[in-house]
Amino acid sequence: MDEKPPISKQHLTKDQALQKLRHYCAYAERCHSDVVNKLYDLGVWRKEHDEIIATLIEENYLNEERFAKSFAGGHFRTKQWGKNKIIQALKQKGVSPYCIKAGLKEIDEDDYEQTLQKLFSRKWESLKGTSNRFAKMKKATDYLLQKGFESHLIQPLFKASND
Repeated sequence: MDEKPPISKQHLTKDQALQKLRHYCAYAERCHSDVVNKLYDLGVWRKEHDEIIATLIEENYLNEERFAKSFAGGHFRTKQWGKNKIIQALKQKGVSPYCIKAGLKEIDEDDYEQTLQKLFSRKWESLKGTSNRFAKMKKATDYLLQKGFESHLIQPLFKASND
């Protein structure tokens, strides 16, 4: 059996990497950790990472606050995530607490409450066959918590549904 030679990563020059990362950041908002991971994927030497990231920040290709706003607003609107889930995802990406707070301001409170109500109603209706009200409440609560909504906002929804 013939063995294949190990695949070696190409090592890009700093200018080549910078050009690729400009396209990468221009295509969609990115956070610092996304860019660092991309640098590793591109095989860029570790000693050049900080300088490349600094250049991207100076040229406004990389802006963590802008990323947090885009991420929070987008994930709320498209995936209907609650604030807790958005916060956890941003923390996982290493986004600063200041930027996370700025990102959450992108979510309109009225839209947030309407989305929560809509998700609750949809879930509650899907549980019509469940005869035990407490089992139904638990399933609905677990679903909304998993979506990232706060428990203090979920509980009042049950008072409104006398089903």
